[in-house]
Amino acid sequence: MNFPLPEFIAVSASNPWTYVVFGLIGFAFGYTLEMSGFGDSRKLAAQFYFTEMTVLKVMFTAIVTAMVLLFGAAGLGILNFNQVWVNPTYLSSGILGGLIMGVGFIVGGFCPTTSLASASTGKIDGMFFMLGGFVGAFLFGESEALFTNWWNNSGYFGRVTLDQVFNLPIGVVVLLVVLMALFMFWGAEQLERIFGKKDLSREPKLRIAGAGVLFAAALAVVFIGSPSLEEKYDNLTFTRTENDQQVTYTADEMLENRLVFVSPAEAFKAKYNQAMNPVYLDVRAEADYNLYHIEDAVNVPLERIAEVIPVLLSEPPANTVFIVMSNDETAAIVAWKILSASSVPNVYILEGGVNNWIAFFGEDDKTLRPNPNAGDDELGFLFPAALGDRYESCSPDPIEYEKLEFEEKIKLQLKRDKSGGGCG
Repeated sequence: MNFPLPEFIAVSASNPWTYVVFGLIGFAFGYTLEMSGFGDSRKLAAQFYFTEMTVLKVMFTAIVTAMVLLFGAAGLGILNFNQVWVNPTYLSSGILGGLIMGVGFIVGGFCPTTSLASASTGKIDGMFFMLGGFVGAFLFGESEALFTNWWNNSGYFGRVTLDQVFNLPIGVVVLLVVLMALFMFWGAEQLERIFGKKDLSREPKLRIAGAGVLFAAALAVVFIGSPSLEEKYDNLTFTRTENDQQVTYTADEMLENRLVFVSPAEAFKAKYNQAMNPVYLDVRAEADYNLYHIEDAVNVPLERIAEVIPVLLSEPPANTVFIVMSNDETAAIVAWKILSASSVPNVYILEGGVNNWIAFFGEDDKTLRPNPNAGDDELGFLFPAALGDRYESCSPDPIEYEKLEFEEKIKLQLKRDKSGGGCG
């Protein structure tokens, strides 16, 4: 069975300049590594003997410069940080992996990326290190099943950043990291002077001016701050393909035109659509959820929706579609606004909520009686018992409803997938 390409892939594939930019970035990265001496294993290993600290200074300069620019752009509204891939934190396996890589760095004199730079210039040690990396990756893939549970679950914290860990404004974290880096630069020079007998008077004075500019930029990030959720929502736009034309809508226009409301029929059929991975988010109170809920629906009460955003941003597959539901639509609309403003992709609302689902699929269920006293966004039915998802209409028969017809509202847009970064 053939499925149409999602809009994100179609747009990227049709723009050849994308690949030109990727190539230029890769060229600049490799050129910088070689220019900094990262293709020489002796220079890389020398940092562990405190005689040559170029690696530390170059890498941390790159890190803090990128950090200042990234969060400065986010504060100005140029970039949405929630759309930037952040590697999930696996503390236990991360520590073990860091130790293994650190030992390999000392013994071999390279990290994976620097071995590529070395091999590209014809250095034999770089070639052998790179080959060893390929063999090690192959062996890891072949043996991973033996320790997959520990590797995936031990010390797992999901998408987490320092501002969340220390409960500090992001600008303050940026400033503190920059100050730490500047202290490390100073300390690295003292180590070079003591252990490497390096004459610091020959070092260019421009580095002091650079440190001042970096500190000033970090202060600017503190004062700029981060946009609020309301500001993100007000600036939110959606681009959809309609009649072979790209049409842009604001978030409010998406709601007003009911472009994000999916019928019970479409929500049900999404479960059997191999092109997408539907996740049903039930934002009702736990008591209502226990009375009745759609099969496989996950209960995340509205007041706790912000807690799951890091997981929704990092963990589900790229083709995941989130269908939010409440008893009617009121709470689901609020949840949709929060999730959309937080850049969670492919979020839709169950049209009419759970009440509409029951009316559509449970019309023959005589045990469910209409509740004439139901208020706004309350359950419109009376239930003989709190059976959760054990009512027949919670899981309709796919054969019985095989030929359901509905207006398709879901237009899948893939989120940015994970990628590597740093030295590795």
